[in-house]
Amino acid sequence: MTDQPVPDIRPDVPHGARIWNYWLGGKDNYAADREIADAVSAVFPEIVDMAFKSRQFLTRAVRFLAGEAGIRQFLDIGTGLPTMQNTHEVAQSVTPEAKIVYVDNDPLVLAHARALLVNTTPEGVTEYINADYHQPERIVEQAREILDFSQPIAVLFMGVFGYVPDYDEARSIISRVVDAVPSGSYLALWDGTSTSEAVVRGAQAQGELGSPYALRTVDEIRGWFAGTELVEPGVVPVTLWRPADVEVGQAEHIDAYCGVGRKP
Repeated sequence: MTDQPVPDIRPDVPHGARIWNYWLGGKDNYAADREIADAVSAVFPEIVDMAFKSRQFLTRAVRFLAGEAGIRQFLDIGTGLPTMQNTHEVAQSVTPEAKIVYVDNDPLVLAHARALLVNTTPEGVTEYINADYHQPERIVEQAREILDFSQPIAVLFMGVFGYVPDYDEARSIISRVVDAVPSGSYLALWDGTSTSEAVVRGAQAQGELGSPYALRTVDEIRGWFAGTELVEPGVVPVTLWRPADVEVGQAEHIDAYCGVGRKP
């Protein structure tokens, strides 16, 4: 891990990474995080299932990218707290020489990253950048010190843009990173969608407690892939993106859509 100072942790201020950690059954969260998480799940119990199913999409997407797509470099922006099947673990299990750069700005994530986000293979590289995804140029600049930007890179934004109220701002962040990576790179992302009354109520409850979460339409999620060639099956619920054989026939609709696109 790159040696970086750990800012003060504010347990009284809720943070998205810790809220999702709570929904995933983790212990790296505080009362302020749990208050919001419980309020959302009270009106939208499916949020817990969404947390797990979206994580499973990350696993399948990274396995596809490291395997079939032949990607050896990953830039995972808005990493969140280490949990089940982290990006480097999946990628390096498929291709041991994979390089992974994680990006997040939560001090608790940084503290855990130093201890847990370490190589699973001697050939691999796992590094962490302490930065906000509102600073794409800074992210790219620091990532260039670790990754080879003359070779394809997979850019991951997994469930992070609900905390960006303005749709065009989120699209700008994506395009500024994707513009920096070469042809043959990939963009993989998912986010919450306003596809049921229950999920809308959940987002409203979260906003009322001071942690607004912006849901998107399916067309808006699709718009984030502008300029890329979508990999089959396109933009779909996270449960329907290349489900494993054991999942076929059991995948249900979920209020989170995803996709993987290749930069031509």
